[in-house]
Amino acid sequence: MNAAFLRQPRASALLSLIGNTPLAPLRFEPEGVTIHAKCEFLNPSGSVKDRLARHVLLDAEARGLLRPDSTIVECTSGNTGIALAMVGAAMGCRVTILMSSGASEERRRLIRRLGAELILFESAGRYQTGIEMSREMAARDPRIFLPRQFENPLNVEDHEHGTGLEILRQTGGRVDAFVSGFGTGGTLAGCGKAIKAACPQARIIAMEPAEQALLAGECPCCHFIEGVADGFIPPLLRGAPLDGEVKVRSADAMAMARRLHREFGLLVGTSSGANIVAALEVSRQLGPAATVVTLLCDRAERYFSTALFEQVPAASSENPCPSASIRG
Repeated sequence: MNAAFLRQPRASALLSLIGNTPLAPLRFEPEGVTIHAKCEFLNPSGSVKDRLARHVLLDAEARGLLRPDSTIVECTSGNTGIALAMVGAAMGCRVTILMSSGASEERRRLIRRLGAELILFESAGRYQTGIEMSREMAARDPRIFLPRQFENPLNVEDHEHGTGLEILRQTGGRVDAFVSGFGTGGTLAGCGKAIKAACPQARIIAMEPAEQALLAGECPCCHFIEGVADGFIPPLLRGAPLDGEVKVRSADAMAMARRLHREFGLLVGTSSGANIVAALEVSRQLGPAATVVTLLCDRAERYFSTALFEQVPAASSENPCPSASIRG
């Protein structure tokens, strides 16, 4: 009997929980606008990357690329690694994750708890280091399957036919702008294509750290918004129908994430805060009647050991409505 057939019933309960996340209308009273936030942190492993893991691994299994003796190997900043470890565990697959030594301790523990092997590497600011390591491992061992999240067109396809269509259904087919950061570029490219096809006037806006605004032609630098802008422009982003970019400072992203925790009761991570900062800036440009959609990418629990959870004084200078700059 085919091993894939045996694994599928065990995985089906988990896989059915991925996607179809709610779209929450968040009313920001001081700004006088409502931002529509897709609650991707409600996916079972806690991030939007569950979608990628499910789609790529099921496709690989169906095409015979993922076999009982295979090992899934991927370089990731953390969320994709957690998602692959989770789906791999449910499917009965071995998983090895390559991750920068600068990633949060919580992400490391989650990956190991799900049964995956974790290999940390010193990136020296180059995410390509881990990607090259994974390719070298695959060249030495034919049993290794590489999801290749940064270049796999299935990443874009899943968001185009999944996340993007969900957003259109949940907004009644009206979207004036979609705003999101990028790691692999799959979310921006896929959702952007789906939304542009239904709403040609919609603006597709990339959020990127002000300290590393690659799309704006600036040089890479350090930032503290984990999971986005990993020091290079991913190939998948080149096919995204972008209309502009918003640069967000790391400090402002963390301030907004804390605001989401305290004012909305939404325990989300720093990239979610950055997305909201950018979405508020786009909404300011388009007017309060515009339907602006963004993502709440992941849960805050994987950031306990980071600057996001450092003690902030009561008389904090954090701006409750951080500033951002927009281009395009």
